[in-house]
Amino acid sequence: MKLDPFYLIVDSAAWIARLVPLGVRLVQLRIKDMDPVALAGEIAAAKAVCAAHDCQLIVNDHWRLAIETGCDFVHLGQEDLAEADLRTIRAAGLKLGISTHDAAELATALAARPDYVALGPVYPTILKKMKWTPQGLGRLAGWRRAVGRLPLVAIGGMNLERLPGVFAAGADSAAVVTDITLNADPEARTREWLAATAQWR
Repeated sequence: MKLDPFYLIVDSAAWIARLVPLGVRLVQLRIKDMDPVALAGEIAAAKAVCAAHDCQLIVNDHWRLAIETGCDFVHLGQEDLAEADLRTIRAAGLKLGISTHDAAELATALAARPDYVALGPVYPTILKKMKWTPQGLGRLAGWRRAVGRLPLVAIGGMNLERLPGVFAAGADSAAVVTDITLNADPEARTREWLAATAQWR
């Protein structure tokens, strides 16, 4: 499996409708707190946009709703992984991405036979408070050796200036949130990301 090098993460179907038509090929819908009915609507709307623009949609955490709404890819954090029914996820044909932050979590993730693993935060991040310090490119390179041919996603503090180092360290994809969503012109910044990652596509 090959991931697009530009991995956009947003928290609404509205963001997906706004940015995916620009040429985004890989996006995660990451909504933490929403009632199931509204969330199912968000997923369905995001799925329709992605289908129309040849973009891979990844649903964060909500694997049951991903199955119910006919999605084919889910991303789980370690806490969600511990509570997930992997047999049901696999039986439904879902691909699986898993977050990791240390060696123990990587071992747990690899035991679940994921379709990719993510390491973070590579750099300081303002997205959420974390108990882990920035991992750095050395840890990213170590993860590359540990996971072999499995796709590796770098997340945390990603911006255009850091991309060459991230890909040189072995990442297959760079996940970005705030560098785009907090930008004064998210559309222009998305186009810059698409252009900057083209050489790894």
